[in-house]
Amino acid sequence: MDFRSLQLFTHLATSLHFGDTAQAMYVSPSTLSRVIQRLEDELGCTLFKRDNRKVALTHSGHKLLSFSTQSLKDWQQLKVDLREDSNSLQGEISLFCSVTASQSHLPAILRQFRAQHPGVDIRLITGDPALAIDKVKQKECDLSIAIYTPDLPTDLHFSPLDNVPLVLIAPRDWRLTQLTQVDWTKHQVIMPEHGPTRRIAYHWFAEHGIRPNVYASVGGNEAIVSMVALECGVGFVPKVVLDHSSMASLVTQIPVDDIEPYGLGLCCLQDKQNEPLINAFLQLEMAP
Repeated sequence: MDFRSLQLFTHLATSLHFGDTAQAMYVSPSTLSRVIQRLEDELGCTLFKRDNRKVALTHSGHKLLSFSTQSLKDWQQLKVDLREDSNSLQGEISLFCSVTASQSHLPAILRQFRAQHPGVDIRLITGDPALAIDKVKQKECDLSIAIYTPDLPTDLHFSPLDNVPLVLIAPRDWRLTQLTQVDWTKHQVIMPEHGPTRRIAYHWFAEHGIRPNVYASVGGNEAIVSMVALECGVGFVPKVVLDHSSMASLVTQIPVDDIEPYGLGLCCLQDKQNEPLINAFLQLEMAP
């Protein structure tokens, strides 16, 4: 028994006319008769009652029709699935992001990507978010979750994901809850050594005519939260960092309405954005 024989049988079981089935299936009536005879010999039963006037299915014929219908349906689905597998993306892609982004934004990205492209392996690299752009430029990763900057190199492509607000934090025991309570001549500031938070914070200070009394410059936004929690000063951090910090309960958020938010997104080299694996990431539809 083969699928072609099942196809001929199924058509005949529906048409109940040897001539019509032979014409529709592009075989001769004698070939069709031999196929049905072979099936009957193989199964050891009669599939059709035939006389000079009509053709009818036997009880055994009805059973085979049920089997053949499902088998042919499964066969067609298997061919579709195999065709999709052969056309699906395969390979490995490397992605750089901060530890915080790996907790806040990456899970939703990976869930969607892996659902669409299960054959792709993802190599995750975590580190200081200030390095995200350089990691791409140095080709140490294919993509990074990076923060948009006005001076983004022209050889990079940036695909927005979310806007992340900056918040001013102070030690909880200082009981500072309003911006007007901060004495910038008295309260020292923890600043990042580099990266967008440093640029945005200094821009905000300049707009307000404030000359910050910098106590320390540290690497990474998480370190700012730690230093503030230890009562070393106040500092600006992305809200998403504070939301995922184990020390969040030791600091107080002070509302600042007019500070620029982060533009968070996927970054890659311009000349690589149309490569299949990278483009698949950039085509994801993610709600902020």
